[in-house]
Amino acid sequence: MNKFKAWLDASRLRTLPLSLSGIIVGTALANIQAANDTIIFVLSLLTTIGFQITSNFANDYGDGIKGTDASDRIGPKRAFQSGVLTAKELKWGIVVASALSMLFAISLLLYVFGKGEWPYFLTFFVLGIMSVWAAIRYTVGKSAYGYRGLGDIFVFLFFGLLAVLGTKFLYIRTIDLVDILPAIAIGFLCVGVLNLNNLRDVQSDTNHGKYTLVVKLGYLNGKLYHFFLMGISFISFLVYTVTKFPFGWEWLFLIPYLVIVVHLITVMRIQNPEELDPELKKVALSTFALSVLFYFTVNYFL
Repeated sequence: MNKFKAWLDASRLRTLPLSLSGIIVGTALANIQAANDTIIFVLSLLTTIGFQITSNFANDYGDGIKGTDASDRIGPKRAFQSGVLTAKELKWGIVVASALSMLFAISLLLYVFGKGEWPYFLTFFVLGIMSVWAAIRYTVGKSAYGYRGLGDIFVFLFFGLLAVLGTKFLYIRTIDLVDILPAIAIGFLCVGVLNLNNLRDVQSDTNHGKYTLVVKLGYLNGKLYHFFLMGISFISFLVYTVTKFPFGWEWLFLIPYLVIVVHLITVMRIQNPEELDPELKKVALSTFALSVLFYFTVNYFL
């Protein structure tokens, strides 16, 4: 494996569609109220991509340094684990990705708030700093929160509530109470992908002292928790749909949940955690498809 491919692998490009889902849904919520701005949309996507890649580099580094990415780990080999990228190189990768993320974030905030809305600018700037912190501290450091079972909370907050509601606020400076429902739905789907990852790695995480929520709950309870996440996500989006849309073509954006139902049946039957690896992609792509279909529904069917 050459360096270029190693950096691509460390970037984990397959995780990007999931991270973009909240931005797409938040933009769609703004579009419902006739707010649209291509520059906000593009800069929001670039900022989120930067945060996600920062997180991926940090996870590769943090788990590698702690020895969690050992031979007993299931799933794709990490760049540090394989020996292609050194700890020093990954550290620089984290620094560069963090800097680019904040560059995109500051550009976005200057464009949106300019010089006349400093309270909003400072609030979102602090949220951007917190996003970088959360991306890195998931696995890096002695008090990494991912090793204490807190990853689910942070994913829900940053990929769900902040991504969806924060994006809408950038467009129109307001958030409606009902907007919390799609934010919860996307947040729980993103947590579901993390939970699947933790279900898959439950044995190796236990062996190396990574006490994820699944390790604390146990494998079977972790499955039940997964069903809960998917169920509440569907109910949240369904209630939002009933509230906002007449029963008709608008409801078709919920079709990806049929894939998730099949996925849940598969998860229920799986006994070997290793067989869960393909299921991560199903939920991640279903979430992305759901967000894209919601966006097109809002813009072309309403």
